[in-house]
Amino acid sequence: MPGTWSQRDIPDQSGRVAIVTGANSGIGLETARELARKGAHVVLACRSRARADDAIEQIRSDVGDAQIEFMALDLADLEQVRAFAASVRERFDRVDLLINNAGVMVPPASKTKQGFELQFGVNHLGHFALTGLLLDRLLGAGGARIVNVSSTGHRIGRMNFEDLDFDARGYNASAAYAQSKLANLLFTSELARRLSAAGADVLAAAAHPGWTQTNLQKHSKLFQFLNPFFGMQPIGGALPTLRAATGTDVEPDDYFGPSRLFETTGPPKKVGRSKAAKSRADAETLWEVSEQRTGVKFAFDGGVSPAP
Repeated sequence: MPGTWSQRDIPDQSGRVAIVTGANSGIGLETARELARKGAHVVLACRSRARADDAIEQIRSDVGDAQIEFMALDLADLEQVRAFAASVRERFDRVDLLINNAGVMVPPASKTKQGFELQFGVNHLGHFALTGLLLDRLLGAGGARIVNVSSTGHRIGRMNFEDLDFDARGYNASAAYAQSKLANLLFTSELARRLSAAGADVLAAAAHPGWTQTNLQKHSKLFQFLNPFFGMQPIGGALPTLRAATGTDVEPDDYFGPSRLFETTGPPKKVGRSKAAKSRADAETLWEVSEQRTGVKFAFDGGVSPAP
C-alpha cells in the first residue's frame, strides 16, 4: 500500500546478484543488509576493505546466512572504475541490481584523479561509467534494475555545461552538490529512455533518502547539529532505494522518496522532481558530456563498451 511500504515488502531476491556502491555505512549498508536478508548475493563496492569488512561483520551478525562480499571501487578514479567492472565481469555472468548509492556531500574543493570536480566526478561520472561498463551483465540478467540515489538538493541544482567543475565561477560546495544530484536524475531519465528505445529488459529508477543521519553529512556542522532532532535512522533512508530496486509497482524513471514532512521522513512513495530535472535537452547534453569525459559508450545491443 502507498505510504506503508517497508523492508517487509521486499520480494524474495534469491539467485540475484546485487552491487551496492558505498555500502560500508549509512543507507548503503542498510540497503545491502536488507537485500542479503532476502537472499541476494550482495557485492559491497567501496574504497576501504577495513570498513567493508566491518560492514560485512555487522550484516552477518544480523543475517547469519548472508551471501556477501567486498570488491574494491574508487569512483573518484575512472581507471579503478574500469578495473572494478572488469573484476565483476570475471566474477559474475549477470548483475540483477546495480545500486548507484555512493556519494560525497559538500566537501572542500577537490578533484577526481582525472581532474573533475569531486562531487560531479563521484556522484555522477563514476556511476555513469560503472553503469555503462556493466550494461551487458544487466541486459543479460532479465528484469535487472539500476537505481541512482539523488537528493532533494537537486531542486536547487542547475547544469552549467560551460563550467561543470566550477573552475571559472569559483567553487561553491552546495551548488556543486546540487548540480551532481540533478545530474543523477537527468541520467536516470535519459537512461530509461534509451533502454526503452532499445527494447531492453532493464529498468532504471531513482530514489532519495530524505533527511537521514549518515556520515555523508560529515562536512556540514549544521546537519550534524540538527540530525538528532530531524534525521531518520539509516534504514528509513534506505527504504526509497529498496523500493525502487525491488518494488512490484516500479516503472521506468520513477523517483521515490520519503512521504512525510516535505519528503524528509516517513515510508517511501513516488515523488516529483524539479523542472530542471525534467529537461530532455539537458539530459541529452549531459549524456554526451559524460561519454566524452569518461570514455564510456553504452552498448544497448548487449555488447561491451569499447575502451577509450
